[in-house]
Amino acid sequence: MEQKVALVTGSSKGLGKRTAIKLAEEGYDLVINYARSKTKALEVAAEIEALGRKALVVKANVGDVTKIKAMFEQIDEVYGRLDVLVNNAASGVQRPLMELEESHWDWTMDINGKAFLFCAQEAAKLMERNGGGKIVGISSLGSIRYLENYTAVGVSKAALEALTRYLAVELSKMNICVNAVSGGVIDTDALKSFPNRAEMLAEAALQTPAGRMVEVEDMVNTIMFLLSDESSMIRGQTLIVDGGISLLV
Repeated sequence: MEQKVALVTGSSKGLGKRTAIKLAEEGYDLVINYARSKTKALEVAAEIEALGRKALVVKANVGDVTKIKAMFEQIDEVYGRLDVLVNNAASGVQRPLMELEESHWDWTMDINGKAFLFCAQEAAKLMERNGGGKIVGISSLGSIRYLENYTAVGVSKAALEALTRYLAVELSKMNICVNAVSGGVIDTDALKSFPNRAEMLAEAALQTPAGRMVEVEDMVNTIMFLLSDESSMIRGQTLIVDGGISLLV
């Protein structure tokens, strides 16, 4: 294929890492973004380079618009283009609603909501040069259903899904497709921060109609579908990958 470039935010571990490696396997050069885990980011880059693809490693807290702009300047300088953005980086404070403070809210909304808007803006500028591109945001079921201690994160993910719809409409004129993927309970590093992790895993294992929990590869496969030509008429949608558990009352 014509050499294409993909940016996966928060790609030093977990879903972001697996998505970046899959993109490299499909022939993309990568931008590996991280905020703290430099060693892990370099390890991911090494795996990508072993596949014969290029990997640019960029440290940037995507909750900071200045850092976002600097990251995209590096991408432009090194690659001169961008074809895919997977907005995967996420964080958030998990506390009961009555214990949330303003700093908790701002931190969570900045990284999970604001970052998507400003990364998409910068990505669109590069994508437009080459006739278009694909953007996928990563959400979670907490955007549409109650999860304990998940108020700030759930609201931020709901904002991401709403933003997906607005971006899809306004960026379509640039031939940029925008969608989101919402995952059920997946046993990744991110889940370790949940105070009720054990209960969530047990419930998911027992109640998922599909008979098993969602795995990282299920999410990666859905992301790759949305990045493919076959999904070009899917715009502004959030695809739920949860084995059917959200259908239960």
